[in-house]
Amino acid sequence: MKSLTIDLTDNELARALAGPQNEHLKLLERRLGVRVGQRGAELHLSGPAPAVSSAVKVLDALLSRLRAGRALHAEEVEHALQLLGVSGDEGLEVLHLPPILTQRHGRAVAPRGLTQKRYVELIKSHDVVFGLGPAGTGKTYLAMAMAVAALQEKRVKRIILCRPAVEAGEKLGFLPGDLAEKVNPYLRPLYDALHDMMPHERAAALIEDGTIEVAPLAFMRGRTLNEGFAILDEAQNTTVEQMKMFLTRIGMHSRAVVTGDVTQVDLPTGKTSGLVHAQRILQGLPGVAFCLFSEVDVVRHPVVQEVIKAYEAADAQAHAAEVASTRLAADGEAAPLPPARPSRPRVVREDEPALQAAPKPRPSR
Repeated sequence: MKSLTIDLTDNELARALAGPQNEHLKLLERRLGVRVGQRGAELHLSGPAPAVSSAVKVLDALLSRLRAGRALHAEEVEHALQLLGVSGDEGLEVLHLPPILTQRHGRAVAPRGLTQKRYVELIKSHDVVFGLGPAGTGKTYLAMAMAVAALQEKRVKRIILCRPAVEAGEKLGFLPGDLAEKVNPYLRPLYDALHDMMPHERAAALIEDGTIEVAPLAFMRGRTLNEGFAILDEAQNTTVEQMKMFLTRIGMHSRAVVTGDVTQVDLPTGKTSGLVHAQRILQGLPGVAFCLFSEVDVVRHPVVQEVIKAYEAADAQAHAAEVASTRLAADGEAAPLPPARPSRPRVVREDEPALQAAPKPRPSR
């Protein structure tokens, strides 16, 4: 067991670090297995030596964030604990990265992990970036933040947001309304991310004058996107032809970000995903980069990570069973038959005539 006292010398800083009703300190206790007491500006830590050491690292990182004038909420404390568990001391450095931009409700948008940090750096340094990985890793959200920041800093003149209009595993049938109303449900996630970045009135005005365009992928054919920032979302549902069409729209002084999850393809059976095909043939091209996310990069509710792990385990088990079955067939061995069902005795109804014994042959004289 180890005990340690940290003197912050500033009561206001200590209150901000502890959170409302010591919420942040209680979270540290639950997650790390330490006891954290507070008396004025002093924090008293006790528990197993490795746990106390981890708590000190997290508290130091959170204090640096507060001293830099950035807000601290329970979400940031949870995030710091997650970073320490996944990436160690290096992961905590992400907490000090400057924000990409400030959302309309005052919170800063910044990378929340080492993979997100690399993703942002690739977008800054490459013309075309592919962000591949599961839901909740911030692929589209960070790309949107980078696009809005580029527009605000006048590095681009417009933003083009598009995605293929493919139903996610269900048939929606006829949709009422004009063309814009029919495709709007498919584009809703892009609108949601955009409205997080700027006030609704500002976003509506930019959409109205064409500075920001949100459209189905099919609307991109025949165009050249100069001085723009283009984002193609849900790219796993593009065909090979659609992906080629989008990538060849990019004009001078433009950037493009393509996001998708190759495990969630909703194309008809037999259709090759344009994202899978692009990942295979575009690796290593100058100006093109790929950033791969995994379940450890999920920044949604912690249960999302567990859901992704469960599905991946199930997929791996199904794949292993398929491989084993293929090997058996290749070796000429028959798959084991199910156990035979026991035969049931025949029941004779009362009204069914009984079978009569055949008469014995008469002896010949």
